[in-house]
Amino acid sequence: MSPPPPMTGRKHSESGLARVLGSGTSGIAELMVFHPVDTIAKRLMSNTTINGHTLSGLNQIIFRQQASASLGTKVLSLFPGLGYAAGYKVAQRIYKFGGQPWFNDILGRNYGTWFRSTFGEKNGKSMMHATAGSLTGIGEVALLPLDVLKIKRQVNPAAFRDRGFLKIVADEGLSLYRGWGWTMARNAPGSFALFGASAYTKSTLLKLEDYSKATWSQNFVASVAGAIASITVAAPLDTIKTRIQNQNFETKVSGFTVFGKLVREEGITALFKGLTPKILVVGPKLVFSYTLAQSLIPLFAQYV
Repeated sequence: MSPPPPMTGRKHSESGLARVLGSGTSGIAELMVFHPVDTIAKRLMSNTTINGHTLSGLNQIIFRQQASASLGTKVLSLFPGLGYAAGYKVAQRIYKFGGQPWFNDILGRNYGTWFRSTFGEKNGKSMMHATAGSLTGIGEVALLPLDVLKIKRQVNPAAFRDRGFLKIVADEGLSLYRGWGWTMARNAPGSFALFGASAYTKSTLLKLEDYSKATWSQNFVASVAGAIASITVAAPLDTIKTRIQNQNFETKVSGFTVFGKLVREEGITALFKGLTPKILVVGPKLVFSYTLAQSLIPLFAQYV
């Protein structure tokens, strides 16, 4: 009897171009719809002084200098760093949603039998998708400078001191990778949970054998499960990462220092600041882009 085929969760592998087109399109769509939401979440996580339990306090945290301005001005104030965000978000979604299937294919060809024998047929697929997601998340650190610049534009624009992108790169160099260890520590379990929970939902709840054949609604359900799991697991490390990155360029504070000060002054629950709005508001952003990517990649694969 011939050995079972490599376990990938799909009956065929989409082309690299299809993965780039599908994931890139999802990144652009996500950026246009959700950039203001991301700005709000980053400002909530970065706040250390203003009481955010009142409407007045939330207004001050979210809109800052524009807190008393007109509604239109307030809305526009939520689009800082759009250029950096575009570069980061599109590149990140192409890498994350297009790269994870690539890692999954490699694991399936080389370690599919091990995953199957260790975790069982269905759970093995989910664990392999989760592991591929974790590897993808770790490699995502290469895009960290664009993420750093996006966050600083959102929460600490004074750090730029009227410098352009090339000038900042020349001046700051490797400091743009500050917080890389915490970023990897956050991405590894976060991406593990995202892709693992999504795959588990497809195989166990939705009874799918070939994930690429999932309908839009099935991709949506799986994405909801993955997004909630990912955001919750990554929340504490995401808060530390954000506070490291929103400092002035010349400020060099370690993640352990940030963690110690946060727990000492704000309590351990501060590690989950912004979790509720992230699940309720940022969660749909991840669900939106992940659902779109999972649906578009197989669609593009039919034509390229």
